[in-house]
Amino acid sequence: MRLPWPDSQVAAEYVSWLENGHVDLVVNAGAHSAMIVRIDTPAGIDSAAGPIRVMTQYVFPTRAVFDRYVAEFAPALRAEGLARFGPERGIRMERLTGEIV
Repeated sequence: MRLPWPDSQVAAEYVSWLENGHVDLVVNAGAHSAMIVRIDTPAGIDSAAGPIRVMTQYVFPTRAVFDRYVAEFAPALRAEGLARFGPERGIRMERLTGEIV
């Protein structure tokens, strides 16, 4: 999930939330690893003016385990994330999925 944040304080709040429980919940629900990445500002864009982006990447052992996570665990976790960091705070969330080759 890659997210542009309205300011560094909100981004820090989000990263703290991830580090202090959310990532562990996803791992406990089936992911075997997770990374929290602050995306670099592209060259030529003033980092003070550009959006702050954070990506959380989860790796699941199989598509079936991921599908189970999506069906059974993700709805509650997504609801919590949206309650804390919803669009009314100027945040946009995006989910990308794929397979490691």
